[in-house]
Formats: sequence, C-alpha cells, structure tokens
Amino acid sequence: MTSPPPPADAAPSNPFAELAAAGRAVRHLDRRFWAPNIVFLLDGAAYFGILNVLTLHLDGTLGLGEQAAGRLVSFMTALLTLAMVFLGPSVDKLGVRLSMTWTIAASLIGRALLVAAPALGGGLPVVITGLALMAIGGGVLQTAVYAGVKQATDERTSAMGFSLIYALMNLGIVLESAASSPVRATWGTTGVLAMCTGLTALYLLVHLVAFPKGAGEPVPAPAVKAGAPPVTWRDHPLLDLRFLYFIFILVGVRTLFAHQWLTMPDYVTRAFPEEVGARFEWISGLNPLVIVVGTPLVAALTRRVPVLTMMILGTGVSALATLLLVPGPQLGMLLAYVVIFSIGEALWSSRFLEYVAELAPAEKVGVYMGLANVPWFFAKFTTGLYSGWMIAEFVPKGGPERSGTMWLIYTLIALSSPVGLIAARRWLTAQRAGA
Repeated sequence: MTSPPPPADAAPSNPFAELAAAGRAVRHLDRRFWAPNIVFLLDGAAYFGILNVLTLHLDGTLGLGEQAAGRLVSFMTALLTLAMVFLGPSVDKLGVRLSMTWTIAASLIGRALLVAAPALGGGLPVVITGLALMAIGGGVLQTAVYAGVKQATDERTSAMGFSLIYALMNLGIVLESAASSPVRATWGTTGVLAMCTGLTALYLLVHLVAFPKGAGEPVPAPAVKAGAPPVTWRDHPLLDLRFLYFIFILVGVRTLFAHQWLTMPDYVTRAFPEEVGARFEWISGLNPLVIVVGTPLVAALTRRVPVLTMMILGTGVSALATLLLVPGPQLGMLLAYVVIFSIGEALWSSRFLEYVAELAPAEKVGVYMGLANVPWFFAKFTTGLYSGWMIAEFVPKGGPERSGTMWLIYTLIALSSPVGLIAARRWLTAQRAGA
C-alpha cells in the first residue's frame, strides 16, 4: 500500500487571485458545514477555557500538588487523543450527527463533575471520572466535526474549509480568554469551570436544533469494481513508513503546544509580577487571536504551496520562537514569543489536517484522523510526565528562577521536528514518482 506523500511543488500562482477565489468558494458552504463549526467554536471556548486553568485548579483549588496536576492534565489530553484513535472510527459507523450528540453529552457530564469536585471532597475518583468523560467526548467530537467538514466541502472549498474549522475553534478560545480572568478573579477557577460547563449545555442545544435533518449520516463504502484487487491488511496506512515518519516527526514541536497548558500558567503566575499572572489568560489568548486571522489568510495565499514546505517553515518558526524566553522573564519577550509561535502554528497546522482528511476515503475519515493523532498522544503523555518536575526545579514557588534553562531544553526538543522534516524531505517526496 502506498499513501500519497506531502504534495509536490505546484506551479506558482497569483496569491491575490487565490485569496479572491477562496473567498468566492466560502459562499458555497451550507448548514452542513456551519452547524458543526458553530459547535466547534463554542467547544473550543469551553474545552480550552478549562484547560487554561486546570493545573491551577487541581493544584491550588483541590490541593493535589503541581506534579499530580501535571500528570492528571496529561492523562486527560492523552486520553483525548486515544479516544480519537480508538473511538474515532465509530463516527464512520454512527454518522456525524449522532456522534456529536453523544460526545457533547459526555463532555457536559464530565465538566459538571469537575465543577462539583470541591463540594464532593475533591477526591481523585471524581476528578479522574470527570477528566475521562471530557477527554472521550472531546476526542470523538473532533473526529466527527472533521468528518462533517469532509462531507460538506469539495475540491474548491476543502483548503478554506479546514482552515476555517481551525480558525473558528480558536475564535472560541479568544472569546473565553477575555472572560476567564475577571471570572477567575471573582469566583476562582471553579467559576471558570462552571462558566465553561454552562457553555457546553448551550452548544448541545445549538447542535440539536441547527444540525440539518438527514445530514451527517454514515457514508457507505464504495462498491468494489469487478476485477479490482482485494483490500488487505497490507493496505493499512500504519504499514506505510513514509506516512508514519511524516506524522511522528511532529512529536517534538507538538510538545510546545502541550506546554501552553502544562507549563505556561505556572510559569507566568510564578515568574512575573502578580498583575501579569492574574491576567495570563489574556496573554494566552493572543495565540488563538493570531490563528483566527492568520490561518484562513495563510490557507488562501498558500493553497498551492506543498504541505511539507509549509510544515518545515511553520514548525521551524514555532520552535525558534521559544528562544525568546531563554533570556529570562520579560513581558515584551513573552508577548513576542506568543505571537511568533502562533504565526508558525498558522503556517502548518490546518494544512496538516487537510492533508490527512484528503488522504482518507470518505467512509474512513475517522480512522485516518485517529491514526494521524497517535503522535499527539505521545507528545501530550510524555510532556505531562516531566512538566511538573521541570516547573518545580526551574521555577519553584517563591524560589530561585532558572526558567531560561527550561525553555532552552524545550526549544531543542521542538527543533527535532523541522530538522527531521528537512533531513527526510527527498525521501518523503520521492514516493510520488512511484505511487
């Protein structure tokens, strides 16, 4: 089995013409596209709103300690990815609409348990159950929305569709980040979790009302043509070494994404003055703000640029941006880091999703999306194992700060992704000739 490599170089085109064409294509998107994307916008606000304060909630509000908090958050984010891998294929069988209904309900119950955890004694069984339901619901929901976008777009609208889904999710994060700091100042982290739980109930209602009747049904497998060779286990994408390398080489740079919620909250609240730490959500909110504006624009202007080129450029920008944190805590450098890191993310993340979805047959989007997120599981899981220790060692509570050393280590880990893509570029693209 040979899966397509990242696309080869295409003929250059007028970027302004590409932008205008993309804008015209968006007008053809209907409710099958917009209904799940409105849900995804609100889910981005609810999920990342909780994720932004979760280490602070588990450590400060529930008193579980910084290392336990890091591991529990890592457990949740890693389980979310595992849900995409092992439960994501269920979307292909249940259909988009029904899958979204059940997964939003699971997330709602999980978030309600986290809100109630202090009243229930803050015990680990309650916390772990809530985190598990959030993770399973969130993981399968992502797969369902991606499958819905695949069904609702065509060759003209695919690139813009997948950039919009990524941008809209981040728009939700921007809106929640603006509200999170004042809510946390008044009602603590439990108040933020309650706000996000209420938002989840709202978008469950939106989904039930707005999703078109009869849309989002399972896609039947195409009829096998007479004389066509049978599909065997050898056709599975996990047996394609180029596909595996292509997705696993991203583990290094993906650890930086995990540090946005595992490390950044404690880093900002401990290494900076209190007035900065009290508003760290606003600083984190710069990331989705850049994504909201940058991702659709980049997708329109670079539609014909090879995915691999965009990934090398984007992962390199994000990794090198972390060097701005090495000199030590400086607010200007922190803001510059968030903006430049986000520009790098805008360059490659949605194009990667587009590539995997386009690679997948329509009836197997859940399977392919799940497999493509296996490396994300490793990044989340392994980062959580050491992030709490690194914070305690390099940015302890009230102790000496050596945060620059911590960020230098994280930079070197992240650079393995663009360096690995550059080193294997010829091998990754050579498959096209023999495919």
